[in-house]
Amino acid sequence: MTAATHSTLFPPVPDSPDAVLDGLDPEQREVATALGGPVCVLAGAGTGKTRAITHRIAYGVRSGVLQPSSVLAVTFTNRAAGEMRGRLRQLGAGGVQARTFHSAALRQLQYFWPKAVGGELPRLAERKVQIVAEAAARCKLRLDRTELRDVTGEIEWAKVTQTVPEDYPAAAAKAGREAPRDPAETARIYAGYEQLKRDRGVIDFEDVLLLTVGVLQDRHDIAETVRRQYQHFVVDEYQDVSPLQQRLLELWLGDRDSLCVVGDASQTIYSFTGATPDHLLNFRIRHPHATVVKLVRDYRSTPQVVHLANGLLSQARGRAAEHRLALVSQRDAGPEPVYGEYADEPAEAEGTARRVRDLIDSGVPASEIAILFRINAQSEVYEQALADAGVPYQLRGAERFFERPEVREAGLLLRGAARAGGTDSQLDGADDVPSQVRAVLGTRGWTPEPPAGSGAVRDRWESLAALVRLAEDFVRARPDATLADLVAELDERASAQHAPTVEGVTLASLHAAKGLEWDAVFLVGLAEGMMPITYARTDEQIEEERRLLYVGVTRARRHLSLSWALSRTPGGRPSRRPTRFLNGLRPGSAAVRPGTASRGGPGGVERGPDRRRKRGSARCRVCGRTLTDAGEIKLMRCEDCPSELDEALYERLRDWRADRAGELGQPAYCVFTDKTLLAIAEAVPGTEAELARISGVGGRKLDSFGADVLALCAGHDLTSQDASHDASGESPEK
Repeated sequence: MTAATHSTLFPPVPDSPDAVLDGLDPEQREVATALGGPVCVLAGAGTGKTRAITHRIAYGVRSGVLQPSSVLAVTFTNRAAGEMRGRLRQLGAGGVQARTFHSAALRQLQYFWPKAVGGELPRLAERKVQIVAEAAARCKLRLDRTELRDVTGEIEWAKVTQTVPEDYPAAAAKAGREAPRDPAETARIYAGYEQLKRDRGVIDFEDVLLLTVGVLQDRHDIAETVRRQYQHFVVDEYQDVSPLQQRLLELWLGDRDSLCVVGDASQTIYSFTGATPDHLLNFRIRHPHATVVKLVRDYRSTPQVVHLANGLLSQARGRAAEHRLALVSQRDAGPEPVYGEYADEPAEAEGTARRVRDLIDSGVPASEIAILFRINAQSEVYEQALADAGVPYQLRGAERFFERPEVREAGLLLRGAARAGGTDSQLDGADDVPSQVRAVLGTRGWTPEPPAGSGAVRDRWESLAALVRLAEDFVRARPDATLADLVAELDERASAQHAPTVEGVTLASLHAAKGLEWDAVFLVGLAEGMMPITYARTDEQIEEERRLLYVGVTRARRHLSLSWALSRTPGGRPSRRPTRFLNGLRPGSAAVRPGTASRGGPGGVERGPDRRRKRGSARCRVCGRTLTDAGEIKLMRCEDCPSELDEALYERLRDWRADRAGELGQPAYCVFTDKTLLAIAEAVPGTEAELARISGVGGRKLDSFGADVLALCAGHDLTSQDASHDASGESPEK
C-alpha cells in the first residue's frame, strides 16, 4: 500500500453512521445529531462550521433520517458549494444538492417556467452595464465608466432589497447610501433599465431570485411540488442573506421548520450589497423552540491571534456586538502578533516585503502568506516592494495596478501629452511634471479632494491619485525629470509586474479574503482614514469596519503582523495615527473604554527604519545644512553643493547594474536606483559596513550585490568570471 493511500486527500468513507461522528468535538457533535426542528449554529471564525454542518447532513443521510435528494444546502459562492459537495461525497452522502441561492433558483425557474408562464425562460443578459448605459442615454444622462458601475450597483441593491424604482430615493435615504448620482436620476435610470429588459426579453441575475419568488408566491401547486422535493434546508453564512434571499427561503420552507442556519454576526461585512445579520439575530424570535449551538473552539488560529481577535470584538458596539462569540483557541501557542510602525508608506511596504522574505527563507511557503489591505488601490506599492525583494505574488479579487482600465488609460494620455510637449493645450500653465500629471488626469476624474462615498468612482480616484503621488515622488528624487521620463518610469514599472502568474504571496483586499486562511497574514495600512475608511461616518458603518478588521485578523493561523505608516510619502509630515480599533490592544496604547478592552500581551511594537527621525538629524557633509529632501538625504549633501563624485566609478556601476538587471530580468532600478549609485560613487565604500550605511542598500541587496559593488569600488574591472569569484570572496588574481 502506497503512502498516497493514507493521504488526507483520500480519506476512507466512514463505515457506519456513528463513524461519521468520530473526531467531532462536543458542540460539533451536538450540531450533527440535532436533526429535528429548527437549528441555529452560531459559529465563530475557524471553529469548523463547514465540518459540523456537512457531518450533520451525512449523519442524517447515513442513519436514514434524511433522503439525499430531499436536502438542499445553500451558500453564497460556487467555491463554498463545491467544497461542501466534495466533503459530503467523502462522508458517503453523495446526491445531496449543495448550491448557491442563485444556482438553486435558476434550476427551479428553468424547470417550472414553461408550466408557470409558457415558452422558454428569457435568456440572462450578458452585459448588464451596457443596458444601464442605454437606459441612462434614453434619460439624456451621460455616465462615465465608473458611474455606470456604481449606478448598476445601486440597481442591484434596490432589487435585492425588493425596492421598486419609484421608491428608490426614499429607500436610499433611509439606508444612508452614498448615491453615485442624484437619487431621482438613479431611479429614472433604474426604471428605464427595467423597461429595456422587458423590450428585449432578457433577465438579469437578480431577476432570477425575483422571478422564482414570484412563481412560488403565485402558483401554490408549483410551490408544493418544490416543497415535496426538498424537505430539509441548510443555509451557510446566514448573516449575509439579503431580504430577497430570505423571502425565497421562506417560500421554499412553507409552514415547515426543518431548517438549519449557520452564521456569525461578527463577520457581517457586506451590508453595502443588501446583506443583513438581522435574520440570524432574529432566528430565535421567529423560532422560539429552536436548538441553538455555539461553536467557539477555534482550530485555525493560535491563542495569540485569537486573543487579539477577541479583544477587537470586546470594544464593539451595536446589536451584532451583543451576540459576539468569545473564541477559545485549540492550537499550541505561537508568536505574538507583531505591530509595525513606519515613517511612510514606501517604508511600510519595504518592511513588509523584508519580513515576507524572511518567512519564506525560514520555510513558510509563499502560498501560505497574505498581505491584506483595505482598498485595491493600495496594492501597487506592495506589488513593487515584493518585486524588488524577488518575492513572487498573485492578486486575488483585483486587477494588477498597471492592468486596471483607468491606469492603462492614464498611461496612454500621459504618453500622448509627453509626445505633444508644449503643443498640448491642457498643459498650459503646468510648469512641472506633477502639475502636468494633475492636469492630464484631471480630465479623467482626478480631483484634489477625494469623492464622497465608496464604490467604483472612489476606486478610480484612488488609482489616479496613486499616479499623482508617484509623479510627486519621482520628481522629488529626480528634480530635472520630464514628463517623458515619468512615462518611461511607468513603462518600466508596468513591465516589471507583467510576470507570468506564479504560486506566490497573496495580495488581496480584506473583503476578498473572506472565507480564506493563511499561515501568515500581514494587515497593512492600519491608519485612521483607511481603517476605518474615511467615508465610514455612522456608528453602523464604523462597526462594520471593525468587523472587517476582525475578519482580517482571523485569517491568520500562526503569524500575524499589523502595521501602519505615520506619513504617506518619505519626508512627509508624520500626522497619521494608528487605527482606533487597536487602542488598548497594541502595547503602549490606551483603551477606548477603560475596563472593556483585552490586554495587549507582551508582543511589542516592531518599528521599521525610522526615516523620519534620521531625516531630522541628517546634515549636508559639505555645508552642514539640515537635509529634509529624500534624494539629498540619500546623497548626504545638498543638490547644489560640490559633488565628490567618482565619475568613472559611477559609469562602471551603471554598466554593471544594466548587466545584472538583464540577467535577473528586472528593471535597472530594482538593482539600485540612480540616487543610490550616485551615493555609492561619492562615498566609495571600502567595507560592507560602510556600504550598508548608504541609504538604499538594505540587507538583501547587500547579500546579493555587495561583493560586486565593493570590487568595483576597489578598482576591479569585473568580467563575468571575476564577478563569480568576487561573490565567493576569492581574489580576482587567484
